[in-house]
Amino acid sequence: MSQSRIVSVETHLLWVPTRQAIRREMERALIHAWSEVEVTIVELESGAIGTGETIQNYTWGRSVDHQAVVGGNPFELMWQDRLGAGLQMALLDAAGKEAGVPVSRLLGEPCRTHCPVSHWGHDMPPGLYRQEALWAIEHGYTSMKIKTRPWFDVVETLDLISDATPDTFEIDTDWNDFLLSAPRAIPVLRHLEDRFPKMALVEGPIPAADSSGNKAIRDAITCPVAHHYSDELALRIDHGGCDGYVMAGGVSAVMRGGHAAAAYGQPFFLQMVGTGLTAALAAHIGSVLSHAQWPAITCTGIYEHDLLTDPLEVRHGLVTVPDGPGLGVDLDREALSRFKARGDEIDLPPRIVTYRQPDGLTVHFANNSHNSSAVWAFFRRGTLPVLMPGVTTTIIDVGDDPELVELHRRVSATGYLIASG
Repeated sequence: MSQSRIVSVETHLLWVPTRQAIRREMERALIHAWSEVEVTIVELESGAIGTGETIQNYTWGRSVDHQAVVGGNPFELMWQDRLGAGLQMALLDAAGKEAGVPVSRLLGEPCRTHCPVSHWGHDMPPGLYRQEALWAIEHGYTSMKIKTRPWFDVVETLDLISDATPDTFEIDTDWNDFLLSAPRAIPVLRHLEDRFPKMALVEGPIPAADSSGNKAIRDAITCPVAHHYSDELALRIDHGGCDGYVMAGGVSAVMRGGHAAAAYGQPFFLQMVGTGLTAALAAHIGSVLSHAQWPAITCTGIYEHDLLTDPLEVRHGLVTVPDGPGLGVDLDREALSRFKARGDEIDLPPRIVTYRQPDGLTVHFANNSHNSSAVWAFFRRGTLPVLMPGVTTTIIDVGDDPELVELHRRVSATGYLIASG
């Protein structure tokens, strides 16, 4: 197998912007940082080229030492998750091209040629979610996953999406544990599933470790409940912790988890975030894992460009698994120069994030609502209701306004400031 020797690895750091329509909301949640994409290109002695990508501020693992694989054999290295997302993906692509087969044939026996895929949008105002639902329909999706947050009006969000979409459209709700406990979650979820028949999945309503609470939720509602896969959670299947899983991580970990889920008879959806390169890999993986039955989340639709010469097309909520060698897609080389990162794109100006209730209660936070922010910490305390109609969250640039500068200084020091409207 001397021709399979890796002779070079090169990387390109890009900034692939999110779509203009959602960019400011992505910045509020710091999801704009997912625009930092490292493209990895591997060349074999035979001339075969493999391409991969790492979403630097999200992906399960950054590729740390690219040059360490030079001289190695891609078939021996491609299963090593420790290499990081982009390098592992590039090795799989190169190995498939070297063998003259799609990546799916390196992974197992395909069980489907078309994989379900869903549009995704981070938490945003209800009206913008409606626009995203319309965008999803226009681009061939039949479902979308939304972030249900206590600082936005979830009922209005589901109302607007439901009114804007066909009867067959489905909405998956991701709570990221913000329903806190079964006593809080059950009345909320019962109300929502009764009112919104398009609500098709409930992800992470409360912490997965709360076995009795999750069983109580499952017994109380008809929507399937999903949690992020772990071996420990899977072993608790008889305890009724969930109906299925979110499967993420390196290729080896995902394949192991996918086979385990099949053994337990549990469906799951792949969550592999990136541009068209990652979407292609997700399709190959989804094609060989029998229980990858729920629509995959790749987030490709948030980007201004998918980095491919021929974008993957979603039709009727399905993407065709590429059948060419390797990933079966081609990197748009022009995009490497077009989106070359400067290095300062992540930086944002000081901002105020303001939550308001209809009764006038107002809470100010500084800068963003990322999961490391004071916003998350505040709402995790359970001080306010987990679901309240009419609540809003807005963001404003501080700029040179003296009052805003002072408010920003105060909330930066204290984490939050409660006021009356």
